[in-house]
Amino acid sequence: MKKIDFLIIGQGLAGSLLGWELIQRGFSVVIVDHGMENASKVAAGLINPITGMRFVKSDDVDTLLPAARNCYRRLEAHFHQSFFFEKPMVRILKGETEVEWAKKRLKNRDYETYIAHLETRENQIEPLTSPFGYLEQRQTGYLLTRPLLNALLEYFISRQSYLESDFNYHEIELEPHLKWKDFNPGQVIFCEGYRATQNPWFSWLPFQPVKGEILTLQHETTLPDMILNYGNWLIPLGSNQIKIGATYDREHLNTEVTQEAKDELLLKLGQLSPGLANASVIKHEANVRPGTLDRNPFIGRHPNFPELMIFNGFGSKGSLQIPWYSCHFADHLLNDSSLIRTCNIHRYAKTYLTT
Repeated sequence: MKKIDFLIIGQGLAGSLLGWELIQRGFSVVIVDHGMENASKVAAGLINPITGMRFVKSDDVDTLLPAARNCYRRLEAHFHQSFFFEKPMVRILKGETEVEWAKKRLKNRDYETYIAHLETRENQIEPLTSPFGYLEQRQTGYLLTRPLLNALLEYFISRQSYLESDFNYHEIELEPHLKWKDFNPGQVIFCEGYRATQNPWFSWLPFQPVKGEILTLQHETTLPDMILNYGNWLIPLGSNQIKIGATYDREHLNTEVTQEAKDELLLKLGQLSPGLANASVIKHEANVRPGTLDRNPFIGRHPNFPELMIFNGFGSKGSLQIPWYSCHFADHLLNDSSLIRTCNIHRYAKTYLTT
């Protein structure tokens, strides 16, 4: 029987970055994963500090963004690979209401490091259609999640910290001590993404998973080397390739791609730039994001079984949030420091936990 500090279930971005952080702090870790696609591998890894129709700063972005940037630069230095790309974003304005909100944000000093300038309808970016002008944002970018997760997988394998295996909840023994197969972990941390809705210990949490589909396209149109936000997003990948997405589907929570989503994405892309209407689809992907009721992560110990923990619920903001929360959770595990209330699952225990 092998004793370890932590058994982590799931090698998505949450499980991988948390596992990396715990190993850096000297803990023994084993990550268990089925080895198939997950939402993190499919995700575009977009980091956008200003979102919504009113261009609101993401909560705690002034803290989260420097932590994410520092984490990814450290990983790049370790693996001698580039994972995080910082590019400005052009937000295509959809009407006069958005124009007015953009003007308000430009006057707000809290937003000055995130917004570059507002362009009127007279100044278009060829070949884009922007009848109400556009807002240029700073400190935006994207993470190449698949290459990063592959690099971390090789790292975990080299340290004998990874096990490819289907995980069966019934194989966990809580008494007389925590046990799973040939391991005696001090703690089990579930980082399963939307599959946590089936977890017998954590399914009571109010997850709101969302299916998203994205396309990778080959095109012949000259585009600015910027991320585009036009209701959907567009990321330039080089070599006349772009990635676009994502759809939102709360009803069909599966990983099957659909013609309806493909048509929707291509229609909106053609409205952005008619020259892109004939772009060729070279990849079509789908997965399910682990969203939550209040859009904050689910982190912490089970109220009745403190040896069981969860680190999940980052939704579409995982690339921005997970690095800081990995450090925050590691501090809690190492020093018994308090988790902030907005992420601690105990905020929902009285309302949702029935047993």
